[in-house]
Amino acid sequence: MFAKMRISYDSREWANMYTILYMKADYEPWWKFEGWEAFIQTNETFATEEQFKLALAQKLEHFRLTYDNEATKEGKYWAFWSEDESFYCDACDDDTQVYHGIIAIKSEELK
Repeated sequence: MFAKMRISYDSREWANMYTILYMKADYEPWWKFEGWEAFIQTNETFATEEQFKLALAQKLEHFRLTYDNEATKEGKYWAFWSEDESFYCDACDDDTQVYHGIIAIKSEELK
């Protein structure tokens, strides 16, 4: 997933880029539990803040139209869900909510 981006974490270009991650998991994106990267569905990187903000606005609009519920944290994490989208968790012995998470950050924060 991150390996496809041919930019060194130490490069100046990397530090000036912006990333939008979409993840689908049984927890909100701000928790970023160990192994959270495995739940990333898409990874979009933008060279300019203008491109980044436009793409983020479009993505958030799409998710707001698609899901009934929304929560946000720190201005860079969004969670969307609908009550009817869940799965049975054997370990929990109960139904677990599915969350669609958006993480919008400067790429250097992915280190």
